[in-house]
Amino acid sequence: MDTQKNEFYHGTKADLQPGDLIVPGFQSNYGKRKKAKYVYFSATLDAAIWGAELAVVEGPGRVYIIEPCGPYEDDPNLTDKKYPGNPTKSYRSKDPLKIVGEVEEWDGHPPEQLEAMKMRLEELKRLGIEAIED
Repeated sequence: MDTQKNEFYHGTKADLQPGDLIVPGFQSNYGKRKKAKYVYFSATLDAAIWGAELAVVEGPGRVYIIEPCGPYEDDPNLTDKKYPGNPTKSYRSKDPLKIVGEVEEWDGHPPEQLEAMKMRLEELKRLGIEAIED
């Protein structure tokens, strides 16, 4: 776990307020949409923007500034599997994430890049590739 003070982000389409908690147990946005054992977040705005854009529910994407309420670890779905050394600064926790603010203005990815990512996620779903949840 990183002990230095970082600003962390969580991208979603949920309409949340400061003080609200994001907790495990909701349906994942990926794969077969099983109930997630973890909540995911990042120290990079770009990774959170992807989360906001790719969330499968209807509504506008939102990027929240969060504070982990417990220990967290590198997200094994990205770290060393795809991006050695965790350059995306992506993490997961079994403990809640507390909303401390919202990033009001952010630029989404270009439509063609977003469509390419959605197609890649559909291909992973078709192949039965799921998030690492152990």
